[in-house]
Amino acid sequence: MHTELLVQLKRITFGYQPAQPVLQDVSLTLRRGEILTLIGPNGAGKSTLLKIMLGLLQPQAGTVWRRDGLRFGYVPQKLHVDASLPMTARRFIELGLPPGTHTLSNRWVELTRVSALLDKPLQGLSGGELQRVMLCRAILRQPDVLVLDEPLQGVDVQGQKFLYQLLVTIRDELQCAIVLISHDLHLVMAQTDQVICLNHHICCSGTPQSVAEHPEYRRLFGEDAGLFAIYTHHHDPHRCAEHEGCTHE
Repeated sequence: MHTELLVQLKRITFGYQPAQPVLQDVSLTLRRGEILTLIGPNGAGKSTLLKIMLGLLQPQAGTVWRRDGLRFGYVPQKLHVDASLPMTARRFIELGLPPGTHTLSNRWVELTRVSALLDKPLQGLSGGELQRVMLCRAILRQPDVLVLDEPLQGVDVQGQKFLYQLLVTIRDELQCAIVLISHDLHLVMAQTDQVICLNHHICCSGTPQSVAEHPEYRRLFGEDAGLFAIYTHHHDPHRCAEHEGCTHE
């Protein structure tokens, strides 16, 4: 049971231009151990809501509460790396370590499959490799809340399965909350406790199944959008996350 409240947003309104609110009357709660998925079309306000949750933006109306001392781990949608910047993946990860930490955790380095990437320059990494490096950097902070913005963008099916397996392992071992943001309406991990369908306001929320069947969701995205390809996995995520070729379902 998810009990400890970590973040609570109440009736949030925000707009980059006063007459055009990006978010209007949005509320949500996030508890330890919970997986929350935000879905919605491009421009729906998902990333703006994320920035308000992280404290990077202040709402024009509404309230934000965060537990004292809350640690966030953030995996952005994209990372722009200067082509002339002489930085290895190892150095990039080390710069994100908490004060007083001098070594990388072998377990998380192995589970995120970045061991072979540590001494490569960031500029030489593929999109998927860079994503794993950013994820490793985020979880080595031992966050209370791990946030991933569009983590499946450009990732193939096997990469998606690996990521979902790994996220369950991270949630279980760190006992953190996880927030996933996506505009992909057809793939939601079955372990998600709550899906929020956002289009400037909350259209509907609930379990993946209930949101997929909700009339407001179908009116917004079409009847076919109700057919989620909900990923389920019945094998031990600790074992499968270590095997790149695992395709068990």
